[in-house]
Amino acid sequence: MAMSAYLSFTEYDLFTDARWVGLENYRQILTADPDFRQSLTVTVVYVVVSVPLRLALALGLALLMNRALRGISVYRAVMYLPSLLGGSVAVALLWRQLFGRDGAVNQLLALVGVEGRNWIATPDTALSTIVVLAVWQFGSPMIIFLAGLQNLPPELHEAATVDGAGRWRRFLWITLPLLTPIIFFNLIMQTITAFQAFTPSFIISNGTGGPVGSTLFYTLYLYQRAFTEFDMGYASALAWILVAVIATVTAVNFIASRRWVFYSDEGR
Repeated sequence: MAMSAYLSFTEYDLFTDARWVGLENYRQILTADPDFRQSLTVTVVYVVVSVPLRLALALGLALLMNRALRGISVYRAVMYLPSLLGGSVAVALLWRQLFGRDGAVNQLLALVGVEGRNWIATPDTALSTIVVLAVWQFGSPMIIFLAGLQNLPPELHEAATVDGAGRWRRFLWITLPLLTPIIFFNLIMQTITAFQAFTPSFIISNGTGGPVGSTLFYTLYLYQRAFTEFDMGYASALAWILVAVIATVTAVNFIASRRWVFYSDEGR
């Protein structure tokens, strides 16, 4: 990390000695680099859309999996598989085929009389396909939600049931408040993971971030500057800006959590 921090203040291309340039890399990134702004915008949109959808799906499925049914452990294992496979190159390649012009998605749409499109090659929909892939990787937060649900004190639900509270009211006024620490943990972890997403953008766009920069994730742009243009000093500065962005978002979430996260041991 110390070397990366040092290189961010230099001009360095791997082949010649690093030359100290001070804050020039940061100045250029923040004031004169449209690709930086585009990649940051794409990444923020991806985070803002994919993280809430993934958490909502994970929580819903965790509620379904939190039942004493025969063979439920098998269903839980199957539900966790997307998290094991979702970040792989193979799944990203499969996703590119599914949403291609002749892919399975368009074939299914044709069955109901809807004309398909090349989802990957269309700027308006390319990012959406990656969001769908991200939401599909719900396994890890689902397991964490499930662990939280299984540790809730059952006597609270029993008392509410005796008082005549229905299932929906028990969820809103008992389950959800007690789960807020788990929701907050998942929110932080999934947000950090989303900001660092790289493989889907790289594979689905063939490393270009296209079409028209619509899938140019921040990490992909950093990769391009480091390993395509060999501008290691500039790439190091990009990396530290990403660290600052993630740290800022995390700090804001921690501050905001005081208003909505319920810790039972604090009597709040």
